[in-house]
Amino acid sequence: MFGLGAISLIALQLCRLAGAHPIIALDPLENRRQAALQCGADLALDPAGCDAGREIKKATDHRGADVVIDYSGHPSALQQALRGVAYLGTVVCGAYPGAWPAGLDLGAEAHMNRPTVIFSRACSEPNPDHPNWNEQRIFDVCWRLLREGQIDCEPIVQPVVPFDDLVHEYPRIATHPEDNIKLGARFQ
Repeated sequence: MFGLGAISLIALQLCRLAGAHPIIALDPLENRRQAALQCGADLALDPAGCDAGREIKKATDHRGADVVIDYSGHPSALQQALRGVAYLGTVVCGAYPGAWPAGLDLGAEAHMNRPTVIFSRACSEPNPDHPNWNEQRIFDVCWRLLREGQIDCEPIVQPVVPFDDLVHEYPRIATHPEDNIKLGARFQ
């Protein structure tokens, strides 16, 4: 899982519930890697400090990951996903990226791994599993998982500040991403 924002940290927990192993979390921000470990990741790495694709292969006994999900939208993450995915695996692009710069290599690694690449959208029907999985069913299942404690948002909602401080804290989302994942408000 590349890019450890709120959505991907919930998706990581869904992967764990579905039996995925190992779950490898990648983000340059330490606070997000720590949250990923709290949410059930087996390994959390800084993709800027390693060859992420190679580390994914190492962590999977050199098979590669069956599924690699990118929520970062960063071009290097897609390249590393293509490197780290298993033969005939799936790469999911969950972020809305900008235009890809020159240098994305769809040569050897993509050609040899032969992945299926999916561009995911959260709010489009019919989705591939429609009508069995429509928006209402997805909503109902997510709320049930939250109520039952199978999805934990505590590591994700940080910091939590008094409501009156939101006007000062909100700009820090962009200026100090290392201090937050999803800003929460406490009502007195």
